[in-house]
Amino acid sequence: MAVREYQKRRRRERIFQAAMRLFRERGFQETTATDIAKAAHVSRGTFFNYFPYKEAVLLEYGAELLHHAQSEVRRYLAQGMDPLEVLYRLFAELARFTKEEKDLLLPLLYELLNPDPIRARAAFEALPLGDLIAEILRPLQEKGVVRQDLSLERMGRTLADLYFLAALRWAAYTPHRDLGVELERSLRLALEGILTRREAPELPSVAANP
Repeated sequence: MAVREYQKRRRRERIFQAAMRLFRERGFQETTATDIAKAAHVSRGTFFNYFPYKEAVLLEYGAELLHHAQSEVRRYLAQGMDPLEVLYRLFAELARFTKEEKDLLLPLLYELLNPDPIRARAAFEALPLGDLIAEILRPLQEKGVVRQDLSLERMGRTLADLYFLAALRWAAYTPHRDLGVELERSLRLALEGILTRREAPELPSVAANP
C-alpha cells in the first residue's frame, strides 16, 4: 500500500511539472490535457484522474505559493515583527508573484468566480488567503488595534477579496500600471475601515522589495 501511494504521488508530481512547463512554454490556453498527458507519459484518462480540469493544476500551484507565503508570515510574526508590517509584506509578495506570473494569473483567479459552484468552492479551498490574513490580524485584534465588532474571518476575507479583484483588474485591463502601488493604495484604504485608529501607521511601500 505504501509503495502504491508513493507511486501515485510521483505520478501526480510528474503530471504537475509537465503541465506547468507546457503552460509557460506554450501558454495556458494553447495547452491541452492531451499535450500534458503526452509530456508526462501517461494517458489522457490518467491526467483527469489526478486533475479533473486544467485549472486544477493552477490551483495546486497557487496552493504551493500560498503555503510558502504562510511560512514567511509565521516566521516574521515569530520574530516579533509588527503584524501590520507583515500584512504589507504579504501584499508585496502577492504583487511580485502576480507580476511575474501574469499569464497564469487570470485562469487561476477566474476559478474563484467560476459559475460552477463545485469548481468555485475548490478554488476557494485551495487558496485560503483570507485565513492567512486573519492569522496576521489576530494579534492586532487582541491588542485592540483592529475593530472588535468584525470577525477575523470577515476582515481576512475582505482583504483577500481586495487582492483577488485588484489583481484580476490589473491583469485584464491595466497591466501598464504598477501593481505594487495599486495594491498598497487599496490596502491602506481598506485598513481605514478595520483599524480602531483613523490613520494607518507609516509602513514600507509594497512597491519596494521587503
